[in-house]
Amino acid sequence: MESISNAGPLRATAAARLLGLLAVVLVATGLSGCGAINRVPTLQEQAKSAWSEVQNQYQRRADLIPNLVETVKGYAQQEKDVLIGVTEARAKASSVKVDASTVTDPQKFKEYQDAQNQLSGALGRLLVTVEKYPDLKSNQNFLALQSQLEGTENRIAVARRDYIGAVQAYNTEVRTIPGRWIAAIFYPDAKPMETFTATPNADRPPNVKF
Repeated sequence: MESISNAGPLRATAAARLLGLLAVVLVATGLSGCGAINRVPTLQEQAKSAWSEVQNQYQRRADLIPNLVETVKGYAQQEKDVLIGVTEARAKASSVKVDASTVTDPQKFKEYQDAQNQLSGALGRLLVTVEKYPDLKSNQNFLALQSQLEGTENRIAVARRDYIGAVQAYNTEVRTIPGRWIAAIFYPDAKPMETFTATPNADRPPNVKF
């Protein structure tokens, strides 16, 4: 008798849940007419594109470093520890494997950011040593590399800023209503993305002018 008496409330609960689900589907379907249903994947693709640009600019910097190290080495071989530090930091940063899934993996994203920050620090220490060598500072090859590096650091800062903005827009969409409902029904694989944490003077590129 007890099981029979409970049947009514159970059916009512199930019906309420079904009606709630149908209501969500109807709302989402209605929103599709005004393009809202496509907002989640649109913002997701924009964030992925911004992430690719961050990777491109960091790779551009990594490509400049071997020539920079060799040029400095020709004038400042005694700065062996600093040169080794840059080379090792570059190797470590390049060894961190990243792909589209990195942005939704906190551990992998932090590993990538930490490696790039370490390379920035090592590179900064290398550039400071140049002050000791006037001949190196006037070397045409070094001047060209300096200019390219300065431009790359600026592009890195812009790429990071754009990525942070794109991720903020995407994360807000998948965490708030109705985007949260739409993502749950139509894009269940849509996950919040990681973003760069602030570091001192992160709002401006390192000063590499001499």
